[in-house]
Amino acid sequence: MTDQPPADIAQAERRSGWRTIRRVGPYLWPEGQTWVKRRVVIALGFLVLAKVIAVFTPILYKQAVDTLSGEGASDLMLGAVGLTVAYGLARLMNVGFQQLRDAVFAKVGQRALRQLALETFTHIHRLSLRYHITRKTGGLSRIIERGVKGVEFLLRFLLFSIGPLALELALVAIVLFFLFDVWYLVVVVGVVALYVAFTFKVTEWRVKLRREMNKQDTDANQKAIDSLLNFETVKYFGAESREAARYDRAMEGYEAAAVKTATSLAALNTGQSLIITSGLVAVMVMAAVGVQNGALTVGDFVMVNAYMIQITMPLNFLGTVYREIRQALVDMGEMFDLLEQPQEVQDKPGAPALDVAGGAVTLDGVVFGYDAARPILKGVSVDVPAGQNVALVGPSGSGKSTIGRLLFRFYDVQGGAIRIDGQDLRDVTQASLHAAIGVVPQDTVLFNDTIRYNIAYGRDGASQAEVEDAARAAQIHDFITSLPEGYDTQVGERGLKLSGGEKQRVGIARTLLKNPPILLLDEATSALDTETEASIQEALRRAGEGRTVITIAHRLSTIADADRIVVLQDGEVVEEGTHEALLLRQGRYAQLWARQQAEDVEAA
Repeated sequence: MTDQPPADIAQAERRSGWRTIRRVGPYLWPEGQTWVKRRVVIALGFLVLAKVIAVFTPILYKQAVDTLSGEGASDLMLGAVGLTVAYGLARLMNVGFQQLRDAVFAKVGQRALRQLALETFTHIHRLSLRYHITRKTGGLSRIIERGVKGVEFLLRFLLFSIGPLALELALVAIVLFFLFDVWYLVVVVGVVALYVAFTFKVTEWRVKLRREMNKQDTDANQKAIDSLLNFETVKYFGAESREAARYDRAMEGYEAAAVKTATSLAALNTGQSLIITSGLVAVMVMAAVGVQNGALTVGDFVMVNAYMIQITMPLNFLGTVYREIRQALVDMGEMFDLLEQPQEVQDKPGAPALDVAGGAVTLDGVVFGYDAARPILKGVSVDVPAGQNVALVGPSGSGKSTIGRLLFRFYDVQGGAIRIDGQDLRDVTQASLHAAIGVVPQDTVLFNDTIRYNIAYGRDGASQAEVEDAARAAQIHDFITSLPEGYDTQVGERGLKLSGGEKQRVGIARTLLKNPPILLLDEATSALDTETEASIQEALRRAGEGRTVITIAHRLSTIADADRIVVLQDGEVVEEGTHEALLLRQGRYAQLWARQQAEDVEAA
């Protein structure tokens, strides 16, 4: 894949930025939510009051100076002390209205943040397994985190940054035009235009430098983490110095990019200061000449200075605000890209819930492949009568686990159909389908919480007695009660504080608590020792009574008593029957059985 030219990247970023603004805008004025609109209007009212007072404040300052210098009395008839107090009150009111604006708007911003976070989180859970196995979980987490943080900032920007700055500049321009003359207005407008153009131009250049610095930082960080994760390998091959040199080369690139970023910031600040100072000096010289000619008072001179400082303060932050806006647009753009990821598996409009009568499962000529160029299932047909235990066996890559994923509708079949009690899985809701199937996977992953929480996850609202009954059925209750904290024991990240067999039994208890009409056992006892496996097999056998059970197995000894065994080879059914019948046939199943028996003898 060739890299996009810089012009194409910039154009794509602009399109993404406008898309993000269009997506965020409705949160400021949502349909049917009058309280949000009311808060926005009140916040804007406080904003306008703050800006009007801010523009009026230097006039009080000017009149106080003129009164003290004896150049005239105040129009407000307050005297020097009164004007000074009024000046202080005006400054206080300016700050107060700004804080009231922020307080009123806070709920709007936080509501938008919460809604977008929930929308993104929910959408991620709706995406297919195909999407999740191709993305890094940490990357998804960072996309949500950065995008959500940018929501409130961007909303504030849309409402309180550009508009208020333009309003304040317009009010100051009007004051300068009417109280002085047009040349003051020309200089101020020229300075502001030059400052904004310079800031945006240089900031765009700095964004590219910053992007390169971030790229180098990511590269160095990746090399450091990769080396630490492979700590033992590094030690085995005595490669500490080699890893240090590799990391240093990555940091050398970061150093060069960081130096460019720092020097470009110095250039930006210097240029901004030059433009602002030149404009300030030009206006002050004009005012000083006016005072010398008697056309202006000392108060006018002070007021001009106050206005120039007042408009330069927000301009000083323009570069930073613009950069942050660009970054927020990029971060939120990634989040909206995620929200626009299509759902591969969706319910049909008006789809009914699955109605499970007995739990009969039928695979009718199922065709499927994760990649179109590499089919996995090639017209597989299997009947699992209600209440029976049917095992799927075969070598790795034969399609056993794929059938389990299709049954749970992680993917849709590409040919044929899968039915439960005659109902095509694509015609019913996914929620009802998932509720009808209990899965014990090959590798049970637990939440970083208590054992109680992980077992109770099988059924929302389960009581402690029900949790303990499920644990007993999974042969893990005695182990749990022997722990110092019992059912309150924390299992650690992904359940790593428990052994493989303990995790698997917690997973089995969780599924037994769910109490579904259909059980899917995907190598359910693979992580257990022989003795524990025997007891778990008995527990699973009891749990399967009165249910439809589909067992995906590698060790054939665990499914010898299944009602029927289906042998898969290269995505096709090559044999099926009972254990004894398949052994007598001397076919593929008999070969697999003989091989495993020989391996068991060698291991013993």
